Amino acid sequence: MPKVISFDMDGTLVDSEYTEWVWGHGIPTLYAEKTGLSFEEAKDQVVQEYLKVGEGAIEWYDIKHWFRFFQLQENWKNLMERYTDKILLYSDVASLLESLKERLPLVLTSNAGREFIDIEMGATGLRGYFDHIFSVTSDFGQVKKTADVYERICRQLEVSPEEIVHVGDHYEFDYLVPRSMGIHAFHIDRSGKGEGEFILSDLRELEKRVLPFLETVS
Repeated sequence: MPKVISFDMDGTLVDSEYTEWVWGHGIPTLYAEKTGLSFEEAKDQVVQEYLKVGEGAIEWYDIKHWFRFFQLQENWKNLMERYTDKILLYSDVASLLESLKERLPLVLTSNAGREFIDIEMGATGLRGYFDHIFSVTSDFGQVKKTADVYERICRQLEVSPEEIVHVGDHYEFDYLVPRSMGIHAFHIDRSGKGEGEFILSDLRELEKRVLPFLETVS
């Protein structure tokens, strides 16, 4: 029986548009202003630097690192606040969390920096649903690419891997890695193209699988 359900944030609960605006529009815009390049030229250079680091490195998620790297003068907090109107909760999220929150603890487990989590939780009103919120990069100085991250979370929550359900949109970080250590992981692919027993196209599919089980054993 699961004792905890863990969710990734961007691409799982919250649409990725906000982060795409910060990383793909905001920082290139500031870099273009600093260098005199066109927006497209600046964006190309910025993206190339992102790719050199890669999503497996902690710097990828650290907005303060990129402000230092590109020597941007504006405050990074101002940039993040500029696009808060782009923060959008997926339509299937609130009803699912409402159904689950009284039944067992809910956890947020995200690679996003604490800066992003705080803004997105505040804008969506999601914070109150979660008993624990983990920013893996800010709290542990790691990325969800190894089982060690999930082992640390299990120890903090005082549960075994088999007692956690985790749902996320990154096939490796949210599905393959946790499943390799016994966590009941589901990969959410909102494109609807993915197929498989543990592939979800909508969070309501998770509700259909988890709630009947909880009702049966309660």
